[in-house]
Amino acid sequence: MSVPAARPAISVAALTKRFGAVTALDGVTFAVSPGELFGLIGPDGAGKTTALRILAGVMAADSGTVQVEGIDVLLHPEEVRDHISYMPQRFGLYEDLTVDENVRFFADVFGVPRRLREERASRLLAASGMLRFRKHLAGELSGGMKQKLGLTCALVHAPKVVLLDEPTTGVDPVSRREFWQILYRLRAGGAAIVISTAYLDEADRCDRLGLMHGGALPYCEAPDALRARMPGAMVEIATPDARSARAALASVPGVRSVLMVGDGVHVHVDDARKAIPDLERALTQKGVEHANAREIVASIEDLFVALLGYAPADGRKASGS
Repeated sequence: MSVPAARPAISVAALTKRFGAVTALDGVTFAVSPGELFGLIGPDGAGKTTALRILAGVMAADSGTVQVEGIDVLLHPEEVRDHISYMPQRFGLYEDLTVDENVRFFADVFGVPRRLREERASRLLAASGMLRFRKHLAGELSGGMKQKLGLTCALVHAPKVVLLDEPTTGVDPVSRREFWQILYRLRAGGAAIVISTAYLDEADRCDRLGLMHGGALPYCEAPDALRARMPGAMVEIATPDARSARAALASVPGVRSVLMVGDGVHVHVDDARKAIPDLERALTQKGVEHANAREIVASIEDLFVALLGYAPADGRKASGS
């Protein structure tokens, strides 16, 4: 006898939201299971923040359905808030309160008993390396520490669904790593997590990704499954003059696109074996200093260019609402 599949923690179907003539969400559909870390990525205006606000019950939708922990969010937005943690881009910490006082305030808001509050606060602050700052004013903390405190406050009531809107933007690398370690522990404990991120390297840490563009969500798969959809191949060329390299390579036969990334370029080609000699020849003829070209596994930003025709402006991240 087969075991029935577990009910999704989050189920979204045909979700649509318009602001005047602008369609922020255009029939978005996805589901997130308990113990799954689901990433929403896309450029400015893709619809990520709008989707998270509707999931959290703080914004109404025009049409579609949203269920979180079996609750119809569009019909009963107040009921869902005890079951979720929603951390917007600008989380409302009280900067004139200490770390402990902020955690206590949010615990009281959610009706967390004192014994549980102390145990959970200590565990969460320890996980983020914040224990020794308990008596510090929130306004004195660094940006990364404020984000970790915000996550602690958002998690103190032990929600089953966690919604995070670009929580690591502007956060230092060490704090980003600690932040993700907390998320991994939450996932291991069975929480369903939806995170929008401005850093495309973080997208590979998610179990599945929803690629958003223009209010639509045309792709929703595991990172490796998305890579398998990518036509052609990706070639990396290191160069100190990426801008000149991009100009020199754009018209080479077999080149689909050229993306500046870090200290070089990623070139999307029809066939890497055939294209590499032509790429190196074109750079040499244009006098562009470069290292040997090599085929690589496509990055998430490469997928954006290949699947959605969108290239992040700085070659490293796509951000937005």
